[in-house]
Amino acid sequence: MKSNLQIISGKYRGKKLFLPNDARPTQNMARGALFNMLNGIIDTTVPIAVWDAFAGSGAFGLECLSRFNQPMVIFTDVVIDTVKKNLLSMNERATLEKTDAISAVPRFGGMTDLFFVDPPYADFGLGLLFVKKVGKIAKSGAILIWEFESNQPDPKIDTNWEVLKDKTYGRARFLILVKK
Repeated sequence: MKSNLQIISGKYRGKKLFLPNDARPTQNMARGALFNMLNGIIDTTVPIAVWDAFAGSGAFGLECLSRFNQPMVIFTDVVIDTVKKNLLSMNERATLEKTDAISAVPRFGGMTDLFFVDPPYADFGLGLLFVKKVGKIAKSGAILIWEFESNQPDPKIDTNWEVLKDKTYGRARFLILVKK
């Protein structure tokens, strides 16, 4: 499905992205604000490992490919075709795996520097489960961005994580966590 979703900045700025059916993408303004917040938190000039765990369109990981210096980007989702389509049009390399993010934690959780966790809004518990499970094996200093619907109650964050920022943009609430 075509959309108004696009890459916000970097070498692919303005590139339109395809969306999977029934998608609820993070809007361009909210993604732009999130990446602006990350500027002071992560060093984008050195290669890092990025995991777009509930990829959907792949917008978070694709934005990293556009902005960061030689990131290693991993996309996981139970339906990965839209990410493939968006990635092919950018002529970039990445790891794509058709799987649920929870079962991929043992493979990717310990090597990732920057996590994007954006499960369906209707399944708040899925995001909480992912954060808890990856918190057991993520490396110290890893950054995790968890997006969930802003009307959800404050989640009980595992003691493995410290909250750096908590921001709301319309329906989207972003918790930016750092692994202790």
